[in-house]
Amino acid sequence: MSRLMYLVQRLKDRLLQKQLRYGPKRTPGVALVTGANKGIGLEVVRQLSEEGWMVILCARSRESGSQAATKAGKRVVFVELDVTSQTSIAAAAQEVSGLTGAVDLLVNNAAILLREQDQSVCEVNVDVLRQCWETNCLGPLLTTRALLPLLRNSKAARVINVSTEISRLSRMRQSFPAYCISKTGLNAVTRQLSAACQADGIPVNALCPGWVKTDMGGPGATIPIEQGARAIVRLGTEVSGDITGMFIANGRILPW
Repeated sequence: MSRLMYLVQRLKDRLLQKQLRYGPKRTPGVALVTGANKGIGLEVVRQLSEEGWMVILCARSRESGSQAATKAGKRVVFVELDVTSQTSIAAAAQEVSGLTGAVDLLVNNAAILLREQDQSVCEVNVDVLRQCWETNCLGPLLTTRALLPLLRNSKAARVINVSTEISRLSRMRQSFPAYCISKTGLNAVTRQLSAACQADGIPVNALCPGWVKTDMGGPGATIPIEQGARAIVRLGTEVSGDITGMFIANGRILPW
């Protein structure tokens, strides 16, 4: 794409952007966050706990997950969950149903970015492609499906899929192909789930928290972890339930 075409596309994007409108905070309920033993997921747990939510912290490592839950704040409990394992997802859903009758907020945060994929899509290893797809795309879909009965029991459930702006088709470049492709798949999952859950009144949105200073973000990241997590928390607790099937970044609804 030429520089001129790129600038034209950016202008079109800006014209299509819609500012999010924030309302009063929701009454705290029960939230579940995947991949939450560290990084942005853990910070989301901490912030929700501070606001009075009961938070179910999920991670595939029982040791690190339990330790994180102990330090994350009051009313935080750990449930082991490996989003790449249907057996683990089913067991986690059963355990969660024993803890609560409803889930009011699901944050599908668990994801991987394998550094080997600093290659072109023509070269990246098929196992890297498969691992990213199973974790970043199928994992959130299967987790949401397993928790759907508990989400339906909520009076105002929300689902947030943590995505990235580099997964947008209009912005995609030759970088981290396995990660980008898997997150674009997650965007499609978001649209499908949004349509499927409309009858239940459950909004499903994808959100990019920005280039956050985490292990995944790397040394060049620019956004403090507290700020990136706050974007997720605000979408889950302050944005109208009328917004669904959208891609959100920097407080704006962006074109896919």
